[in-house]
Amino acid sequence: MSEAERGVAVHATAIVVGEHGILIRGPAGAGKSSLGREILARAEGSGRFAALVSDDRVRLSATSGRVVASAPEAIAGLLEIRGVGLVRVPHEPAAVLRLVVDLDGAAPRMPEPAEQTVEIAGTRLPRVALRPGCGPDLVLWALRHHDDRFVTIP
Repeated sequence: MSEAERGVAVHATAIVVGEHGILIRGPAGAGKSSLGREILARAEGSGRFAALVSDDRVRLSATSGRVVASAPEAIAGLLEIRGVGLVRVPHEPAAVLRLVVDLDGAAPRMPEPAEQTVEIAGTRLPRVALRPGCGPDLVLWALRHHDDRFVTIP
């Protein structure tokens, strides 16, 4: 079994909305957990299935040309709420990633095509770079439109 198949742990938050896994990356204190909670609440409030996969550490593995996110056993079902601590929440054991969100203070206004995807475990995934503190609406919009949202100006 290769390293990609076994999985590698990264500092991130992973959630699932419908059948779509979202990986939220960024430096410590950027708001990964908060953005994940906001997306979950917004999706659930609109009647869509949504659940935590993993918070703080996410195991990523390559399976049949897809990237699967899962929780390390020790933290499965735990979500950090700043000022409260760790709370137990309903969670899914794994999700196929469909979107990567990078919380980056230098998020470009008009990203180049090369910045709109990222390679993880040998698979290219749609990517959105956002400033920390950005709300969940843009992430949910990007998830709905990830296949047709990019326009290249000749």
